[in-house]
Amino acid sequence: MRKIILNVAVSLDGFIEGPNGEYDWCLDDQDYGMEAFYANTDTIFIGRKSFELIRSDTGMFPVKHMYVFSDTLVPQPGEEITVISSENFESAVAEIMEADGGDIWLFGGAELVTAFMKKRLVTELMLSIHPLILGAGKPLFKDIKERVALTLIDQKAYNTGLLQVRYELKPWFDPQKLPFLG
Repeated sequence: MRKIILNVAVSLDGFIEGPNGEYDWCLDDQDYGMEAFYANTDTIFIGRKSFELIRSDTGMFPVKHMYVFSDTLVPQPGEEITVISSENFESAVAEIMEADGGDIWLFGGAELVTAFMKKRLVTELMLSIHPLILGAGKPLFKDIKERVALTLIDQKAYNTGLLQVRYELKPWFDPQKLPFLG
């Protein structure tokens, strides 16, 4: 089965956007491991708001498939995207995950990340922690009410102060549903 990897830039205080939706604080002076990430990734999952921010420049993502999660987006002529509605969210994601292919990049936004985290569909987190505190903005995780255990699988510090960490999500279980072992 393919992996769904949340790969996102985040401030030290946990924000993925500034208070006005800005992301001009993201370091882009070097590769930060993206070439290696793209080598294993052929699909992007992206929410409508995030897609509209990058809509005019989708060519910057060297992937074969782009899926936009929206109930309102209408693709423009020539756009090579597939729109997935909330009505067929789970079945579409399951079908894509079972299909042959590389890793899947969960690009964002925050609402889509929350939906994937709540459904336990994220396999890995790849967080590029930028060396700044925004103080306000859109938090990476919102409305996550249950504990999510992680295992560190990689880390790299860059000379700019950016720290990239990669975590695998541990399998989820409900201790209330475990058989009594007595």
